[in-house]
Amino acid sequence: MSIVYDEVSTRVAFGEALSEYAKTDDNVFAVSADTEKSMGFDKLAKEHPERVFNVGIAEQNMMLVGAGIAASGGKAYVATYAPFASMRILEQIRTFAAYPKLDVKVISGLAGLAGDIEGVTHQGIEDVSLLRSIPNMVVVVPADAASTRAITQKISEYDGPVYLSIGRNKVPKVFDDSYTFKIGKANIVKAEGNDAAVIFNGATTNRVFEAEKSLREKGYNVQLIEMPCVKPIDKEAIIKAAKETGAIITVEENNIIGGLGGAVAEVLGENYPTLMKRIGIDDLYTESGTHEQLLDKYNFTPKHIEEVIIETINKKEFK
Repeated sequence: MSIVYDEVSTRVAFGEALSEYAKTDDNVFAVSADTEKSMGFDKLAKEHPERVFNVGIAEQNMMLVGAGIAASGGKAYVATYAPFASMRILEQIRTFAAYPKLDVKVISGLAGLAGDIEGVTHQGIEDVSLLRSIPNMVVVVPADAASTRAITQKISEYDGPVYLSIGRNKVPKVFDDSYTFKIGKANIVKAEGNDAAVIFNGATTNRVFEAEKSLREKGYNVQLIEMPCVKPIDKEAIIKAAKETGAIITVEENNIIGGLGGAVAEVLGENYPTLMKRIGIDDLYTESGTHEQLLDKYNFTPKHIEEVIIETINKKEFK
């Protein structure tokens, strides 16, 4: 399978989309923690310097400034790397943005293993799990540049707190500019199939597509459900897939505890108990390496995904 990479990373795609949106909304303000360029605010800063603030390496202050802007009627975007966006400022997100349900968008770079060679301190494998637990938060994980642009537009129109988990490097192009996004809804990529359903998001998307192609060539028929919005999650789509297939596999670049896999398991456990397998970071600290090396090391290869899907199908009570 020929892999075509996006021309820009999801971080750059976010920055471009935000800059375009800012042309239609004078209330857009950006706050960085010495991350203006690396998080995609540089274009907005060039076009509207009066709307971009750099508070220095003081992430908690960054979040409070963003909350203050939102409390004053502005639309605030705060941005830093995933471990700091999800852990260092978690109390400020909870108390000063989510609790009053202010219009603050927390943009988290280096999501999952995208912190690559910088190691565990800059790899954000817990962020989705943490932010899912905060009431009023919307949590979104795009797959590529095209989906990031569409998602940025939609979350900008939403009046409330959002956590957007994006990557660092260019990723394989999986969607085009016709991509649409709605908060709380899944993107049904392939609705046909009764062998299993794969629910996935983020940088694993291309690898899931490769695995499905190989499975199709072997005679398997598998549904593909992209779940960019982890909270609120599309319960209806999950239950429908479970009823139609009897086997659910989740794939995410996050700790499987509390992330996409955890969210799907909660839905199934309470509504339609179904055979399920989670593929993700299995409750461990990750090593340093390139993004692609780490994805391979931690079992996100198309081959491993394919093998897990087949193993799960073979365990089904009905086929």
